[in-house]
Amino acid sequence: MVQPVDHPGEHAVQQKAHEGGPGWGSPMFGPEIPHGFYPFIRAQQMLIIGAADDAGAVWSTIVAGPPGFAQPVDDRTLDIHGLPAPGDPLRHVFDVERAIGVLALHPQTRRRIRANGVARRDGDGLRMRTEQVLGNCPKYLQHRVITAPTDAAPTGKASTGNELTDDQRHWIEQADTFFIASRAPEYGADSSHRGGMPGFVTVAGPRTLRWPDYTGNQFYMTLGNLHLDPACGLLFLDWEHGHTLQLTGTGRIDWDPRSAAAHPGALRVVEFAVDTVVEIDNASPLRWELQEYSRFNPPVA
Repeated sequence: MVQPVDHPGEHAVQQKAHEGGPGWGSPMFGPEIPHGFYPFIRAQQMLIIGAADDAGAVWSTIVAGPPGFAQPVDDRTLDIHGLPAPGDPLRHVFDVERAIGVLALHPQTRRRIRANGVARRDGDGLRMRTEQVLGNCPKYLQHRVITAPTDAAPTGKASTGNELTDDQRHWIEQADTFFIASRAPEYGADSSHRGGMPGFVTVAGPRTLRWPDYTGNQFYMTLGNLHLDPACGLLFLDWEHGHTLQLTGTGRIDWDPRSAAAHPGALRVVEFAVDTVVEIDNASPLRWELQEYSRFNPPVA
């Protein structure tokens, strides 16, 4: 078994937050995919992936397909039979091997698994070698169900800008979920989830977002990466229509208690500066219907 490398960013954030303990952080998780995870992964119809492009910009995106499109080959290998949509910043980056973070999220049951490692394009999909695999708790996961089949190919167009339009700002302000990709040199990439009641993400300007950081698993895989490298990427889904909104930029942890006090349930606040915006119509074939918000969601001020 490969021993995980200690992550100084995670430990630094734990110490700053006065949480965790000796040996805590994501290094406590091994590289193998537990056999008990195999059925869950095979049942997935979407994966959220995160990686950096050749210029170092970090992006988060979705890859979707019918059940079975994600297949564990062995305890260190995951085949993903699909690619990001045409026009997606991560569509071609895996022509060479690079760090990847994968989130297998099942809104129907509020379960999720994270797998980090390296991946390279293999035909019309990706082959990933895992370096870190773990399950996550169901906090802040909204209950959704699929209302449309998954056999349609992405057909939309991509538009790019360097700041948010009014429609995009409204999209974000109404969101109850987004995904964040991060990475740190020598420690790999990660893909994670953030959830709350609509309005939990504040659009402070055409190039600035802020959101509360609620209590979690105290491993601080995302914030630990940001401590070492502020580059990160956000993904907002239009769950009902399959459109995607991707932002790349930099994240900063605001430790001022006065900032957190403005958001019920917040331990701290994260501020995100937008560099580039990519919006893709019909990027995902999945259509979802909201059933219920998570009971863990704090109220919005």
